[in-house]
Amino acid sequence: MKKIHFSEWGIDSPRYWGMLAVLGAIIAVAGLAVFYMEHNGHWVTGMTNQVVWGMPHVFAIFLIVAASGALNVASIGTAFGKKVYKPLGRLSGLLAITLLAGGLAVLVLDLGQPGRLLIAMTHYNFKSIFAWNIYLYTGFFAIVALYIWFMMDWRMNKYYKPVGVFAFVWRLMLTTGTGSIFGFIVARQGYDAAIMAPMFVIMSFAYGLAVYLLVLMFAFKADGREIGDVLLKRLKNLLGIFVAAVFYFTVVYHLTNLYGTENHEYEAFILRDGGIYTLLFWGGWVLIGCLIPMGIIYHPALGATRGGIIAASTLVVLGGFATIYVIVIGGQAFPMAMFPGKTIVASGFFDGVNGQPMLYSPSLPEILLGLGGVALVLMLTFIGIRVLRFLPTSLADEVADPHHAKS
Repeated sequence: MKKIHFSEWGIDSPRYWGMLAVLGAIIAVAGLAVFYMEHNGHWVTGMTNQVVWGMPHVFAIFLIVAASGALNVASIGTAFGKKVYKPLGRLSGLLAITLLAGGLAVLVLDLGQPGRLLIAMTHYNFKSIFAWNIYLYTGFFAIVALYIWFMMDWRMNKYYKPVGVFAFVWRLMLTTGTGSIFGFIVARQGYDAAIMAPMFVIMSFAYGLAVYLLVLMFAFKADGREIGDVLLKRLKNLLGIFVAAVFYFTVVYHLTNLYGTENHEYEAFILRDGGIYTLLFWGGWVLIGCLIPMGIIYHPALGATRGGIIAASTLVVLGGFATIYVIVIGGQAFPMAMFPGKTIVASGFFDGVNGQPMLYSPSLPEILLGLGGVALVLMLTFIGIRVLRFLPTSLADEVADPHHAKS
């Protein structure tokens, strides 16, 4: 670490301000979409009384889950004492904060009536996992900000590791809480599973690291900074392990569901008869999000190239959005079985309807709101690395690899 020097992002001003202008325009369009939905009501979206969490929730949950995973890079260096990861900790902490900020911004703006936020902040039902998550999210901001301060201020170095370990534990709690939102909803056959919590934890590892790799490589490339092959190989291999773990949990989750007769109709819906949800499961979640990235990462030629690493990371992100879409939208689109195995009269609200998917089509305002959240993440990140010293001046092998001189 004595060799590592940090500096602000130094790309030329026209390019920098041009990027901020584009991101600002996307955020402004998202703001117009929010105004349109708030002014006219949520009937202008694709959401219904059956699908009440729409496309904005897909973006929000992905960003929140990725925020937890982005901090994992810093945690490996601090909590597990891996020196090669320590120079990456500052950017890891910054991305964790900006990703969570972007996700929560989308979530809050999807409430419809802004006044509902005051109710959520002042009235708590502690039987609800949502109430717990409010404390987990706000605590995450405070703990990671403190973590970054102790990383950047040598006078606080003695507190650096304890705070890093605490941040690691907190991020596990945060992602467990997010996964438990679905695991605790017993009325939905696609959600009611204890495995949701650990599955979301491992998904956060994969999605957060993929986002981190893309931002790191872009920032260094744009500023002409060097990243050594040793560090990229470590991060790439770590991503492969996390993606393989996501695939493992996916198989276990669906095999467990198939074991119970009550879930057979839901599994048939997702795996075979669900139309867009089946396509996104096999094509997005499994193929694009798991199998192809693993193939690239562990391919002896493709996995050794920087283009291969970028492609694998991009596919993991795209597959992550497909995964969250299938979980969030697909889980709602399959109607609740009010009385499994019984024939009952169905009302216009679809209670008692078994195995017939409810249609949901994301509207343009919903998609624009979600993209605005992504743009907000990038804008906050680019401003952060521009004004403060989050980036190492070099991550070349001779600088970042503690074993380079011995090899």
